[in-house]
Amino acid sequence: MENLSNIGTIKDILLRHGFSFSKALGQNFLVNPSVCPKIAEMGNAREGFGIIEIGTGIGVLTHELAKRAEKVVAVEIDSRLIPILEETLAEHKNVKVINADIMKTDLLKIIEEEFEGLEVAVCANLPYYITSPIIMLLLEKRLPIKSITVMVQKEAADRFCAELGTREAGAVTVAVRYFSTPKMLFKVSRGSFMPPPNVDSCVIRLDINETTPVGVEDEEFFFKVARGAFAQRRKTLLNSLSAFLGISKDIVLDAVKKSGLSETVRPEELKMEDFINVSKNLKIFLQG
Repeated sequence: MENLSNIGTIKDILLRHGFSFSKALGQNFLVNPSVCPKIAEMGNAREGFGIIEIGTGIGVLTHELAKRAEKVVAVEIDSRLIPILEETLAEHKNVKVINADIMKTDLLKIIEEEFEGLEVAVCANLPYYITSPIIMLLLEKRLPIKSITVMVQKEAADRFCAELGTREAGAVTVAVRYFSTPKMLFKVSRGSFMPPPNVDSCVIRLDINETTPVGVEDEEFFFKVARGAFAQRRKTLLNSLSAFLGISKDIVLDAVKKSGLSETVRPEELKMEDFINVSKNLKIFLQG
């Protein structure tokens, strides 16, 4: 069905199906006709690729993905949208809609059963309230995917795509850059949605790295250290880690100094190598 981003068409479909927006699910449907084609084209929706879409709305992005990719599997949590999608996506025989919670879905099983012989990428207009958990789920599962292209709140996009060693960086920046290479693609104004959110958005793409940084022997502890470093952003790395991990400042100070860092260094000054060294040296001192 064409004109899915037309406000009149959307209102007619929603009215006929008695649909109302759910604030709890963070539903904001795209009505800017130029956005979804760009997401699809920049998100690897093309020949030889299967696409996992997270959250469909009424199928505006799904429609554009299906026109370009070999196959699309869309995971939508809201059962009220399923009959709507049966109408709006009726022309596409290469789309499968699964009514499920993405956080409880076996994505590896979907990839193995639905995309045999295809490269796989993820595309989504993510609900802002659950953006980071979904992205971290996709990264930490180490799924055989090439990229994750998502619409997120601009503030989140800045954090995801920040360079380590800058004030914009945070714990999620460490995780994103550990698994992928992030890129800011384009901005999307709040007026591009119905209903319009209170913030502007950005589309970003995370190209999955073939290998993760060397030197990390305990990933769980490494990410715990990263979270601890940024737990109290205004404090030094020494004070923040000591408070978050519940260990003495002397131990943290030894680890910080052995990593070649000043005792007054702040977390936003650290590069990936610094986080690796601090976590490795902390582990050594804690075990010793």
